[in-house]
Amino acid sequence: MQSSDVSESARHNFKRFEMATVQRILVTGGAGFLGSHLCERLVADGQDVICLDNFFTSQKSNVAHLLDQTNFELIRHDITLPIWLEVDQIYNLACPAAPGHYQYNPIKTMKTSVMGAINVLGMAKRCGAKVLQASTSEVYGDPEVHPQPETYRGNVNPIGPRACYDEGKRAAETLFMDYRRMNGLNTCIVRIFNTYGPRMHPFDGRVVSNFICQAIADNDITLFGDGSQTRSFCYRDDLVTGLISAMNADEDFCGPVNLGNPSEFTIRDLANLVIELSSSRSKIVHKPLPEDDPIRRKPDISMAHRELGWEPGIPLHEGLQKTIEWFRSIDLAAFRPPTPNYEVS
Repeated sequence: MQSSDVSESARHNFKRFEMATVQRILVTGGAGFLGSHLCERLVADGQDVICLDNFFTSQKSNVAHLLDQTNFELIRHDITLPIWLEVDQIYNLACPAAPGHYQYNPIKTMKTSVMGAINVLGMAKRCGAKVLQASTSEVYGDPEVHPQPETYRGNVNPIGPRACYDEGKRAAETLFMDYRRMNGLNTCIVRIFNTYGPRMHPFDGRVVSNFICQAIADNDITLFGDGSQTRSFCYRDDLVTGLISAMNADEDFCGPVNLGNPSEFTIRDLANLVIELSSSRSKIVHKPLPEDDPIRRKPDISMAHRELGWEPGIPLHEGLQKTIEWFRSIDLAAFRPPTPNYEVS
């Protein structure tokens, strides 16, 4: 893409952000994988940050290094319950995102997406805050259009085992758009594609964390299906930059906008790359593909580039190397599986 493709508002997006006064910012799910990195970036930028989390799939250790910062506050709270805070911006990241976690209590997952959205939207309406919804590529389901543009309405099974997450996020998007239309609320929706990096929970059951944990222990790497299914992996730093860019975009831009890396890899390619980068002696074994597991997933990020001036810059091999180094540095005994249905390899 050429620089001429970028809108004038996108060119000045980060300039406006740097010049802005200090914002009071709430991050729900702020102690999670992405949330903790977002809090860290916002604190470093001098913003006044409130991190809210119920610690279902997250850990306090993710934000422990921020607790002595005067512009950071941690609140233990479940976003399905109302809370009254005075803020200027809200990033709504609260929701279990790994299949094993959101399928463990599907009703609670749906409540988190729907009631959580209602609660943050109500707060934003009362405070006059801008609110960003962290949606997901799962709203596209098992896509019949490739790559997936924001105009694609998806191919989702509303009664399948993944529906609590897929449809919960779709319902949250509906609420965000209706609050915008009915109440003039300043909202933005981002659809996050597969993201990885340090601070992923080692027992989250996601493909990157699974492969790395298995590889560094020289255990067999579990490949579901024949490994030909594809994903596009975005490193956490690129994604956090995209979230901040979307939050600080012009008020007339509300998305939905895809945030992800358009470089597409098969799951088999990912497994082989993890084995190579970790110098592992692991062998690949196969298990049946889970029900409704998408066959292909790749974002069309034309809108993000045009409207936000954003695109990812960290290639998979570089991001994986950093992630593997982090996994080697942690003590697995300090982490607990959030749900009892996790199978330790």
